[in-house]
Amino acid sequence: MAKAIDPQSSMAALFGSRLRKLRDAAGLTQTEVGALAHVVGSRIAQLERATGAKPTLELTRVLDRELVADELLIDLWPYVYREAFPDWSQAFIAYSARARVIRQYSSHAVPGLLQTPEYARVLLSMGHSLRDAERLEERVAARLDRQVRLTGPDRPELWVVLDEAVLRRPVGGAAVMRGQLERLLRMAEEPNITVQVLPFDQGAHGALAGSLSVLVMPDGTEIAYTEGAHHGQLTEEPEEVEQFSLTYHQLTAMALPPLMSLDLIRSVLEADYRAASIPSRSDRRRLAQQQLQQRGGRRLRAGGGRIPRRRPRP
Repeated sequence: MAKAIDPQSSMAALFGSRLRKLRDAAGLTQTEVGALAHVVGSRIAQLERATGAKPTLELTRVLDRELVADELLIDLWPYVYREAFPDWSQAFIAYSARARVIRQYSSHAVPGLLQTPEYARVLLSMGHSLRDAERLEERVAARLDRQVRLTGPDRPELWVVLDEAVLRRPVGGAAVMRGQLERLLRMAEEPNITVQVLPFDQGAHGALAGSLSVLVMPDGTEIAYTEGAHHGQLTEEPEEVEQFSLTYHQLTAMALPPLMSLDLIRSVLEADYRAASIPSRSDRRRLAQQQLQQRGGRRLRAGGGRIPRRRPRP
C-alpha cells in the first residue's frame, strides 16, 4: 500500500494528493497516466508521494489536460515551483513572474533568466542547501522553467546590466562559458531583451557589493530586490525603491551601449573561451595566406581584400 502523505505538509504534497484523486476518479493506473504524459509510471508515483523532482510546467499542463482537471493542477504549480527556491527569494520569484518590466544588474554571474542549463548547474552546485544530485536537478529545472515567460505571449521587458567580471570569470570552464556567452548573444536579439556590460574602467558604483533588480508591476508600482551570496532582501517602500531605481539608471548610463556591449561579449568569447582546436582570427588569416602561397594563389591584403598576382611582362 502506498504510504499516505499529509497534503498540508507542503505544496508538493498537496499537488500529489490532488493528482492521485484525479487519477483515481479517472480510473487510471500510474502507468497509464504516465503513458498519456509521455513519462514513466514511476514519475507519476513520485509526484503523488511528493518525492523526487518537482513537476515542470509542461508536464503539469499535460496532466491537467489528460485528467480533465480544469486547470486545478496548473493553478497549484506556481506554489509547488517556488518551494524549489530558498525562502528569501520566493517572494521575488512570485513578483517577477507577474512583472511587466524586469531590470537587473549582476556583479558576479549571469542572471537566472538568461542562464544555460550547464551554467546554472555549476552555480547551483555551489549552494550549501543542495545535498544530492536529485535536489540539484530540481533547482536547475525550476530555474529553466522561469525562462519560458521570456518568449511567451505575456513576455516582460528584460533589461540586464552585467559587470565585466561576469564575462571574464570562467564558471564551469571554457566550454560552459562559450555556451553561456553564445546564449547571451542569441537572447539579446529578442526585441524585449536588452543586454549591457559595465566595464572595469568605470570603477566603483552604488551596487558594487551585490546584485540589484527593479521590477515594474502591471499596476505601475515598483519593487526592488538586492541579493548577495547567501541572502536577499525585497523592498517595497516607495522611497527606498526610488533610490534603488536611481542606482539602476546610473548603472545603465555607466555601462557600454547595447551594440558595443555585444561586441565586447563577442570579443571575450573569441579571446578567452574559444575551443582549443579553433585557431584565433589572426591564426586563421596567417594559415589562409600560407595555403594560398603554397598553391601559387593570391595573397590576402591586410584589410581582407586580395592582391592579384602580377602577370609576366611580354
